[in-house]
Amino acid sequence: MSEGSSPLHTAAKSPVVLPDPAYHGQELVFSRAFEFLQHAVAQRVFPAASLAVNHRGRLVALKSLGRFTYEPDSPEVTPTSIFDLASVSKVVATTSMAMIVYERGLLDLETPVVAIVPEFAAADSRRAEVTVRMLLAHSSGLPAYERLFLRAKSRADLLAAAFTTPLTADPGTRAEYSDIGFITLGTVLERIADELLDRFCQREIFGPLGMGHTTFNPPAGWRVSIVPTADDRTFRRRVIQGEVQDENASVLGGVAGHAGVFSTAEDVAIFAHSMLNGGAPILRSETLAQFTRRELSPPGTSRALGWDTPSVPSQSGKYFSSHSFGHLGYTGTSLWIDPERQLSVTLLTNRTWPDCKNEAIKEVRPRVHDAIIEALEKSA
Repeated sequence: MSEGSSPLHTAAKSPVVLPDPAYHGQELVFSRAFEFLQHAVAQRVFPAASLAVNHRGRLVALKSLGRFTYEPDSPEVTPTSIFDLASVSKVVATTSMAMIVYERGLLDLETPVVAIVPEFAAADSRRAEVTVRMLLAHSSGLPAYERLFLRAKSRADLLAAAFTTPLTADPGTRAEYSDIGFITLGTVLERIADELLDRFCQREIFGPLGMGHTTFNPPAGWRVSIVPTADDRTFRRRVIQGEVQDENASVLGGVAGHAGVFSTAEDVAIFAHSMLNGGAPILRSETLAQFTRRELSPPGTSRALGWDTPSVPSQSGKYFSSHSFGHLGYTGTSLWIDPERQLSVTLLTNRTWPDCKNEAIKEVRPRVHDAIIEALEKSA
């Protein structure tokens, strides 16, 4: 597919509009939210945190706390510190790519996955029923997670293992969040676009939005600015810094549909600002609305297409509206966007340091979100 003739290169781009910096009074306005984060650092919920808040077109908070690790001589976190987004990659990269390819007429959500990835058929006849929509909505019947990296030694091996992972439910009958589904979705999109996920996202998403500190597989020169995520003593046997924490994504070469993007809180806030502006300049508002609307099936699902929506209880807290959408990441990252409030909250941490045992961030996230909204309402 030549660059000049591809529909992927024909969409007109409107100028990117960045949120206006307006965080000089943040210490007073968001003191309670910052105290929650500082207490979490002190309690070793995570060593590092970076927060960005957009509200009504303005960047009203940009705050970094803690150090890269718990060691007293570890570097301090700054607004330019870079984090492994983990599964927030699913929306910043993969779902955004799906939205772009969809609105350019190259993706039919009801297309069976086997029509694009024949290897997905395997021996189970039910697999022919799995559609692209089901992968996006986490209703394909695929399991949440498999330690494919234990037996796959190359990208090709791991993809083959993902494509043949047995279904654990009939397609379309159960919503179960699935990394395996998004690994498969990444390949679906790459084959449709005839381009690798990282290259597409750089040209069509990160570049146009001015996200200059966002990438898959960050260059070596960025390493000093990247917070470590784990002291891996079993699989890779080294400190994981500047390379993706997720082991399956690591075997995939750092570029995967489910994980792999590195970014700063400010860059993610720039992405969120675009979503609050109806997707401009990378998407049409109609496309964004379709993908961020909660699915009607399976019954009880909180999932939209690629995105999640607030459930009860929610990691977004108790104030985000029913039209909100967002996503969490295993390393301790999150992004929540509320079009009704014209609000987004980006919280990046490395709660997986030095290992993944501490899950206290589940208590911290909703408190921080609630404190931010309460502060905004008080100052209105």
